[in-house]
Amino acid sequence: MPPSSASSTDSTKSATGGVQSLERAFDLLERMADAGGEVGLSELSASSGLPLPTIHRLMRTLVVCGYVRQQANRRYALGPRLIRLGESASRLLGTWARPYLARLVEATGETANMALLDGDEIVYVAQVPSKHSMRMFTEVGRRVLPHSTGVGKALLANTPDHEVRALLARTGMPAATDKTITTPEGFLAALEDVRRLGYAIDDNEQEIGVRCLAVSVPNSPTAAAISISGPAGRVTESATEKIVPVLQQVAGELSEALASQNPA
Repeated sequence: MPPSSASSTDSTKSATGGVQSLERAFDLLERMADAGGEVGLSELSASSGLPLPTIHRLMRTLVVCGYVRQQANRRYALGPRLIRLGESASRLLGTWARPYLARLVEATGETANMALLDGDEIVYVAQVPSKHSMRMFTEVGRRVLPHSTGVGKALLANTPDHEVRALLARTGMPAATDKTITTPEGFLAALEDVRRLGYAIDDNEQEIGVRCLAVSVPNSPTAAAISISGPAGRVTESATEKIVPVLQQVAGELSEALASQNPA
């Protein structure tokens, strides 16, 4: 049973040794993010299993702190103070990733990137450029839609089909090139290929003349993927067979490094 007062909730320890009210508050924030950033209290109660009075008390505290705001329609939305936290965390994540991206560049000769799924968009948070004069330039901080990128496919490969369709309905599927996938059915088929092959391909879909190979970072604290990109004349089918195992190995090592930064 939940504690009957805010003071007892704050002092109650969870099974993991943490403070229960903090764990619950962060769980609610993550549920809000999963729901698209705006929810009602009844929705949170149904998904979390917590009683409405407990959720109301926690949300009231989050509103006062600026991490949640209450809309005119009485629903709750993620607040602006989270933006600063997210930006700082993304920069730090990129800093941790750079040595691993540098290894990718050394092993493959191509530009290496790390990207996250931020809402409905892909955001690049780290990059180490190729030493070749002809290379792909994707600046850190750039945002793109998932359907036209290798990292987008890698990040969405294990997302349920109905959620992928909902995302595509929100973003649309504009064509960046004549190779861009522009139908939900085509994109879902590409995601099936990612699950079957263990990696994603952007074959001239974001930029003509550029191919990208990407894999997700397993068990990342936030959905993340790493990739290499370069001219199609260098990132060939034969090169793909050599590059993909390196990508998968580095993704696994990066996953272990991120886990060590977040001990249980």
